[in-house]
Amino acid sequence: MHIAPLSPHDPTELGGYELLGRIGHGGMGQVYLGESPGGEPAAVKVIKPSVVDSDTRLRFAQEVEILKTIWGARIAALLDADPEADQPWLATEYIEGLDLSRHVASHGPLPSLLAASLGATLAEGLATVHKQGLLHRDLKPANVLLGPNGPKIIDFGLAVFAESSVSLTAPNTVVGTPSCMPPEQANGEKPLTPAVDVYALGAVLLFAASGHLPYQAANIHVLFHQVTDPETSPDLSGAPDELVPLLTSMLAHQAQDRPALDDVVQQCRAVIEAQGFKVAQARRRLTSHTATPTPILDDLLPMTGAPTVPMAPTGMPDDGAASAVPSGDPGTESTLVLPPGGPEPTPTLIDHPVPDPEPRGAAGQAVATGPEPAAEPIPAPSATPAPGPPVKGRSRRSRHSVQARITAQRLREVYAAGATF
Repeated sequence: MHIAPLSPHDPTELGGYELLGRIGHGGMGQVYLGESPGGEPAAVKVIKPSVVDSDTRLRFAQEVEILKTIWGARIAALLDADPEADQPWLATEYIEGLDLSRHVASHGPLPSLLAASLGATLAEGLATVHKQGLLHRDLKPANVLLGPNGPKIIDFGLAVFAESSVSLTAPNTVVGTPSCMPPEQANGEKPLTPAVDVYALGAVLLFAASGHLPYQAANIHVLFHQVTDPETSPDLSGAPDELVPLLTSMLAHQAQDRPALDDVVQQCRAVIEAQGFKVAQARRRLTSHTATPTPILDDLLPMTGAPTVPMAPTGMPDDGAASAVPSGDPGTESTLVLPPGGPEPTPTLIDHPVPDPEPRGAAGQAVATGPEPAAEPIPAPSATPAPGPPVKGRSRRSRHSVQARITAQRLREVYAAGATF
């Protein structure tokens, strides 16, 4: 994830969170990387002063209340918020990694095995949201973060309660991302149903597997026409053949023709198992392929005066205390800061396809088989040097040192002008 230094005009603290840099922005707000007094990283979303009015506050307060309601392993959790502050803000769990849009732009589309794993994971996450009586309404590649513990869904700013015809949207206006928006949402129909998120998930999976969305146009009016025209089919070019039937049904023009999320999970499982893998194996491969842990927090402010500790011959601190050691599994947390990419995971038998011990013919009898075809190649994480041994007493940075503050101020002044947002 790209982090730009704070500008001289940015706040340095909100609600007790120290702000370290910019990680995103939109028409209404700015998102900062923050840190709690106890060192917990957070994504701190702030409404821009230029757009703070009663309607904005009401919508922001609704987002906060919805985030309080939502729970689930695939949802970025709410940490704290104050919609009544002079600058309304909320803090959510920080997921260190690229969003799906940037990952595909940098590394290309996902192989079908990994795209199916992503589909099963996100469908299960959305089903949890729907069970709580909510709709996301704005699922898109940029709202799927690929973290070290798997993908997570973010940004519930447009979320609404299902079966509700009440909206904060002004009459005759449509909010959302047109390229991932189902026809009924683009037409402004109320109330919306869970099928809107099924359609958006289909658009996300198409993008993950092919690198493009179902409809594309330079003109927003042309794009809306494509989305709402029942005679214009979504562009599924480049999608793997084994995913085309599922994508076709998820992107159906009529909401009632789309599958339920439980069916999406089962069809994704079928694609995974047809390639000789178990679902859990595919999930691990997806995380290994997409997770990009980097010592971002340490780069923002340098460590000063870090003490050294005599090391025992084993490479561990010579104090008799146990220290955390990285496991090599990108889904496992460690107290050590790893170099970019992390260590190469050690291959295990569980990460290989599970062959049928006795292939059967159509009538159930055993059949002779030739050489087993190779499984679809999955890019492995790039190898990096192993991290050095942990050092006792080494803090990630000196929070309150004068030198750190001076360095931070220089970063803001020197690089703010060249920041991308």
